Amino acid sequence: MGSPVTLSGFNSIDFNLILTSIMTQESQPLTALQSRQSALKSRASTFDQLTSRVTALQQAAAKLTGESLAGFAATSNDATAISVAAGAAAMPGRYDVVVSTLARAQVTASTTMAPDADTTVVASGGTITIGDVTVTLSGAATLRQLADAINQTSDPPARATVVQTGPSSYRLVLTARDTGVENAFTVTNNLTGGTGITFGANAVEAADAAFTVNNIPVTSASNVVESAVPGVTLTLFREDPAKTIAIDVAEDNAALKTRIETFVTAYNDLVKFATDQTAAAGRGDQTSIGRDPLLRQLRNQLRSALSSEYATGGALTALAQAGVELTRTGTLELNTARLDEALAGGTASLAALFTGTDGNPGVFAGLDDLLDNYTQGDGLLPGARRQLTEQAARFDAQIAAMQDRLALRRAALQREFIAADQAMTMLKSQTNSLAQFGAQL
Repeated sequence: MGSPVTLSGFNSIDFNLILTSIMTQESQPLTALQSRQSALKSRASTFDQLTSRVTALQQAAAKLTGESLAGFAATSNDATAISVAAGAAAMPGRYDVVVSTLARAQVTASTTMAPDADTTVVASGGTITIGDVTVTLSGAATLRQLADAINQTSDPPARATVVQTGPSSYRLVLTARDTGVENAFTVTNNLTGGTGITFGANAVEAADAAFTVNNIPVTSASNVVESAVPGVTLTLFREDPAKTIAIDVAEDNAALKTRIETFVTAYNDLVKFATDQTAAAGRGDQTSIGRDPLLRQLRNQLRSALSSEYATGGALTALAQAGVELTRTGTLELNTARLDEALAGGTASLAALFTGTDGNPGVFAGLDDLLDNYTQGDGLLPGARRQLTEQAARFDAQIAAMQDRLALRRAALQREFIAADQAMTMLKSQTNSLAQFGAQL
């Protein structure tokens, strides 16, 4: 706020110390204003932390709604023959699968052989057409260069490789990019010059996978099949017409328990945050939102939603009956034994409690809607943050004006103290002269 006073050094008065003391005293209103602004900014940041926790809670609640709460697990009694993965659309049941033929990609090799891959020129011009893609040579090409030219062409139906089949014996091999009859390709060879290259019968014919599911014939161009068993992806590894592979699909309650535990954790994290904010407000922390009515309202509404009874029309009407229990400290805990009892007869009653029925929202469906009021762009939490940010911004002009006034005040005091120092120095000099004159007399 300005430079120190430059003094003569003849006086024992520390004008800089006096100036600093005066400015510290007169800056107290500015310091208070800056503290208020800083507190408002901190509170706005704290609302961001609250919003993050409420959003996590809402996302966890949304994952506990829907007609089918449980996930699904699929198992194969021989994963070396068929591996399985169940999705959300799976249907419980047993599926007997017999694989007669695996899907195969066409393989076509040149019948001519070159003594090396990188020196002998096998063609010096012309074209080779693979499927509907034509590759044109613009100059001499070795076997390796011909393979590179094919692979660098836009979207060829086959990949080209050079394979050594014996001493000084190299052949060009074309392999279809995908399995299945629909991905078979033809080769039209119009290459010219060089030692020449020709193609004969296919080394491997393109084939579709052929199998049965519960005695129903199915074919697939790929060995990864997504439509034969509802909601389950089959990956075929081995064909064996004499062996039946059993695929079992069942509800996976473990996944549901994990989602409930995620909700409990998110809720307890929010409760701890609110408790810490309240404690900080009790200590006089001005950056805390512990006394903000919005936080109290949120906690009360959540507690009410989690402890209320719901008209589900089923055996479960309260969250505690499903094992999600409120403790004396206001947190949630999962009673797994009670949850297992609720799941013993399936997930229908749980779905009615969590999601709702006939226009009556359940616990988590209602909670999802409730938290929308807080988290949406025009919701309560973003609104509270905007209000605090705007309040803090309004202090900017006041702080700037006060800083300007203090700078002028400091400059004025500096001038006064410098003048005082000069006057005192002059008087002291005159006093010394008179003293010397008196001594001479």
